[in-house]
Amino acid sequence: MNPADGGFIMAKNILILGGGTGGSIVANILARSLSPQDASITVISASPQHIYQPYQLYIPFGYQDPRKIARSERSLLHRRVSLVVDPVEELDVKNQTVVCRSHKSYPYDYLVIATGSTVDEQQIPGFKEGADHFYTPEAAFALYEKLQNFNGGTIVVGIGGLPYKCPVAPIEFTFMLEEFLTKKGIRQQSEIIYTFPLNDVFNIKTAADYIKADFDKRNIKTELFFNLAEIHPEKKTAESIEGTELSYDLLVMTPPHKGAPFLRGHEIADADGWIQTDRHSLKVAQLENVWSLGDTTNLPISKAGSTAHFQAPVIAKQICSAIRKETVDPEKVKYNGHVACFIESGYGKATMLDFDYEHPPQPPPPTEFIHFQKLALNKFYWYLIPKALI
Repeated sequence: MNPADGGFIMAKNILILGGGTGGSIVANILARSLSPQDASITVISASPQHIYQPYQLYIPFGYQDPRKIARSERSLLHRRVSLVVDPVEELDVKNQTVVCRSHKSYPYDYLVIATGSTVDEQQIPGFKEGADHFYTPEAAFALYEKLQNFNGGTIVVGIGGLPYKCPVAPIEFTFMLEEFLTKKGIRQQSEIIYTFPLNDVFNIKTAADYIKADFDKRNIKTELFFNLAEIHPEKKTAESIEGTELSYDLLVMTPPHKGAPFLRGHEIADADGWIQTDRHSLKVAQLENVWSLGDTTNLPISKAGSTAHFQAPVIAKQICSAIRKETVDPEKVKYNGHVACFIESGYGKATMLDFDYEHPPQPPPPTEFIHFQKLALNKFYWYLIPKALI
């Protein structure tokens, strides 16, 4: 009841597209912050399962069971949040509706897009037939089987296209691979080559300096300016746009990534589905009631779970303020580009990249303590992060 005029205030419809880390956090913050009279909150997810994607890195080395990296999305959401499992097919920002594969239509007053990114193995000829990766549970387990049977030779690890999910993951894989081959007793019979599309091993210089130094210590070779163009499975070669051809016995390439299919070419996104997103407010394409976070934005920062983790409260605060018609200082609901990523270094140690728009990362020397911090995060993720308890 509105005390000013005695009338009823209609509850607002909040739709959150995507049931990953970012979407779950936003939904749970809103559910605890707003009353049922304020808003209804609905998460629309393409899958009933919530996958903890960082676990996929450990599957190829036998450190993680691929059957144990997912939980029910419903179990991670506040009881007030409705869950719809139905892939989104259309988004009409003019009429403020979302249409799903079932042809059901959902209106919204406020929309949060957290649909993440998907791998596109078909983008590069020969990729599906010739390359392995760890960006899905199935692919990670297939790579596990190949590594178990690997007895020496050349392993090429690299990036199949920019941008891609979790930029440090291929670096972590390479460090862990070197340890794996050493402990298996075949490091001397094996060559590791790391490729990157740009003129350094990573796109942040302070991190690249650390990575290069460690690569040199471990005799990991690099091939820079290697933009993957085609894979020839029958010859076991990978060819770059620049004309370089690398031979391999095992090829581990990060696949090209794209945004959700319904976003590709949409008026609020580019051809690959990356959404036009304000770097501070996270609002979409100058729309006042639509936000984007996590992998699906076009922001020049890491597509990583921690990015969504830090972005989610910023969006939730803005929605709460809009519904309550509160005037809020924009500086207090501003995303500063904060990202924090662990880097497994192998041999029971890890380091960390912690940075924002204004401060580049300064990775400390790898330690066992940082490694245990990452293991603890992996273990307690389900209980704390999607539920927005930290």
